[in-house]
Formats: sequence, structure tokens, C-alpha cells
Amino acid sequence: MSVKNEVYLIAEIGQAHEGSLGILHSYIDAVASTGVQAIKFQMHIAEAESSLYEPFRVKFSLEDQTRYDYWQRMGFTLEQWKEIKKHCDEVGLDFICSPFSNQAVDWLEEIGVKYYKVGSGEVNNLLLLEKITGTKKPVIISSGMSSYEELDCTVAFLKERNVAFSILQCTTSYPTQPEQFGFNVIRELKEKYGVPVGFSDHSAKVSTNIAAVALGAEILEFHVVFDRRMFGPDTKSSLLIDEVSQLVEDVNAVYKAIQHPIDKSNNKQFSELKSIFEKSLAINKDLPKGHCLTFEDLEAKKPKGHGIEALKFQDVIGMKLKHDMKQWNFINENDLIND
Repeated sequence: MSVKNEVYLIAEIGQAHEGSLGILHSYIDAVASTGVQAIKFQMHIAEAESSLYEPFRVKFSLEDQTRYDYWQRMGFTLEQWKEIKKHCDEVGLDFICSPFSNQAVDWLEEIGVKYYKVGSGEVNNLLLLEKITGTKKPVIISSGMSSYEELDCTVAFLKERNVAFSILQCTTSYPTQPEQFGFNVIRELKEKYGVPVGFSDHSAKVSTNIAAVALGAEILEFHVVFDRRMFGPDTKSSLLIDEVSQLVEDVNAVYKAIQHPIDKSNNKQFSELKSIFEKSLAINKDLPKGHCLTFEDLEAKKPKGHGIEALKFQDVIGMKLKHDMKQWNFINENDLIND
């Protein structure tokens, strides 16, 4: 899902909208100005995915008595989701959404989602994956909580159903610390599964994403927020909207560089510069005819081509001068006695 000379960049809104349509639509407009290709949401239909027995991941909410109450507050109606998708289309953003229930997949199909993102907690939910693969649309899966044994099972499941998919290296820790990034897994996933691989970031650092691209990530997903002091479960793990534009510029430059490897054995393009910066041999003091040159007599001066090349200094040491020479004169072969 990357395009030529670009990394596919997904700005994740997640729960940053706090159940407010107004805030959510504000995020769409803000993200559209950054240069990313896609914006991602999570579709939570409380009655289809949760129950009163679900524990809070983080007991942070001041207005929700249960996790089920939280999901209810975070949800939108099908008609509201259609308006969200329409807004994304209008500002040129790919609308991506993670479903957490089969009913959410039905809604997303009615809305017209382009492809599916499967969160770390759903990678082994083969019931949900069966529903998603039935749409025959491409899938992005996060590997955050999965071992290779578990990923093998999911990958085999997707391949059996002939569904295009990509995998994101992801660490389910908020915010992720450097020792948890798992950059080595990016290459391992590519070699093991032979599919496009990306990085799902929860570090709240632009530098983490740049490094991931340098190490082979073709897709980046990162949470965004207006201000990390805002209320919400992911705010401390999110990039600021104002940081995303710089991220876009930097990661695209790095990705473009990777697509254009340099042949270090061919330096013809530097011929003109070499003539300017490289040097010729000269003497650093007045010397008489017959003087036997030593290392201490020599200097290298610009430009190249006005004397013997500086790289050949060892060849002239021990040779004698045919005539008197003035300080800073270039040394040419006709200035030397060739015994």
C-alpha cells in the first residue's frame, strides 16, 4: 500500500475524538493538511463487541462506570459513519477503519471502506478475519501482541483465502520505549512472509518513524492528537498534528533515498568537482638545482592538473630538481631529473 517514492502514512485518530462528532470532523480537516494519505478510525459497536464483564484497560474515565459504557460513548450511528467517510473523501484522505465485530464489518461494507486494518488484539480472532476476508479487500494487520507461532496461523489463514495483506511491526505499550520498538522485526517479517511490512508507532516521536523507514518500513501508522495534555487513553502515545507535516517530509526523503542506491565504484559525476577540490604537488620553499626532494619539501595545492597529482607524492621523494624552483611552484615531471 505504498506508492513510488512514498511511504504509505496512516494518521490514527483512535479514541482521540472522545465520542464527539465535532472533534472527529476537526481531526479530519487537520490531518488533511499534513500530507498523509490516510486517516484511521476504530469502529466500536458496544453491544456487538463488549459486555459488562470487560475490564478497563486503563481506569482513566471520569464519566464511564464500565468499559462497556465507554464503548457506547465512543460509538457513532451508521449514518454518522457515512458522513465521516464522505468528509474524508472530500478532503482526499483514504478512510481506514478497524472493525471490532462482525457487525462493524457489515457497516464498513455499506459505508464503502477501501481496505481493513486489524488491530493487535484481533489478529487471532479468526471469526472476525473470516468475515473480513469474505469482502476480498486488502488487510493490514498489526503484530503487537502476536508471537511468530500465532502470526503463522493468521498468515496461513489469509493466504488460504487469497487475500492481499501487509503486516505492521507493533509493540502494544503506551507510550512505547526505545528498548521495545523491535526494529529488527521489520526485516524478519519481510523475510519470513514476503509481504509489505510497516511500523505501527506508539512512541510519540517523529524520529522513531524515520528510523523505521530507514530500516525498511513501507507503511507507517501513528496516533495523532491536537495536544498531548488532552484527555484520552492514547494521548501520551500520539504525535501532535503539527509534527506530522515534518514527519511526512522527512520519511518521504528517506524512502526516496533508499529507492536510489549509489554505485560507489562509479564517481564520474564528480569529475568537475574533483578538478576543483583535488590538488597538485608543489614545493613549500625556494630550492636549488640538484636538490633531492624530501617529504618536508612538499605541499599539495589546488587545483588538480597543474602539477603531479598529490596522491603520487611518494614517487617524487628522492628525485632531484633540474633547475632552481621558487616557493609554491607546482612540480611537474619535466622539473625532475629521472636517473
